Amino acid sequence: MKPLLAFLLTLLVLPAGMIRAEDLVTPKTVELWPDGAPAAEGDGPADRPTITVYQPSVRYDKKCAVVVCPGGGYGGHAMGHEGAEIAGWLNSNRVTAFVLKYRLAPYKHPVPMHDVQRAIRHVRANAKEYGIDPNKIGVLGFSAGGHLASTAVTHFDDGDADAEDAVDQQSCRPDFGILCYPVITMKTPTTHGGSRKNLLGTDPPEDLVELMSNELQVTEKTPPTFLFHTFEDTAVPPLNSVLFYQAMIEHNVPGELHIFQKGRHGVGLGRQIPATNAWSTLAENWMRSNDWIE
Repeated sequence: MKPLLAFLLTLLVLPAGMIRAEDLVTPKTVELWPDGAPAAEGDGPADRPTITVYQPSVRYDKKCAVVVCPGGGYGGHAMGHEGAEIAGWLNSNRVTAFVLKYRLAPYKHPVPMHDVQRAIRHVRANAKEYGIDPNKIGVLGFSAGGHLASTAVTHFDDGDADAEDAVDQQSCRPDFGILCYPVITMKTPTTHGGSRKNLLGTDPPEDLVELMSNELQVTEKTPPTFLFHTFEDTAVPPLNSVLFYQAMIEHNVPGELHIFQKGRHGVGLGRQIPATNAWSTLAENWMRSNDWIE
């Protein structure tokens, strides 16, 4: 689905009054490495990661930004209900959204991780241009995109001050994370088998499995994180979110975990599911309580 069409369809999904036609700004797609991405195996669209920028009305005081990682098992991108529709919701809260098209299988780790890290660095390096606060940049992901977002909040660095590229000089640590029915662990049987195979291969070494089991990578430096899952999720067991939140508690990382009874895997905003549809409001309240949004 074309980004602008998908974005316009959010008007049919979001509650009346949440976002208005005059608040829409045409999305803009930006290549993360205009001269070609590192480790690229070709020069086609699948080899060139991008972010699509969704900004609220220019009259808003834009401060917060969120890099959005749609799901798809590291084999596809759910760009509609986990991309453009999420951008519409974020825009309704005066948040600038950057929907990431990261590289997929046959690309393996660490390529997707480098793509999300580059996206965060890009947003921070261009904060003035985008009208956002470089200290209010979050990452949000769904399913396998939730694994990528959980990778961003557990695998990061301060940037390379000596790099010639101004983007590479920036930290790739997000200021907060929002993980939606995320794949967290790569350990069986709790992991999502398709995501693990696409990211790590058919028979990954145990040290790689542990490295990308992000519940094992939480430290006191992990940024505050909000998680939601559903009890009825049979594709990605809710234990994934529980394991991550348990690690947060053990390392004194603030955040919230919400597990709703109803809702299959991949609900997106979940507007048609009673109770589950509250997750976005809870996330808004959480962001507001931490002063990322007003």
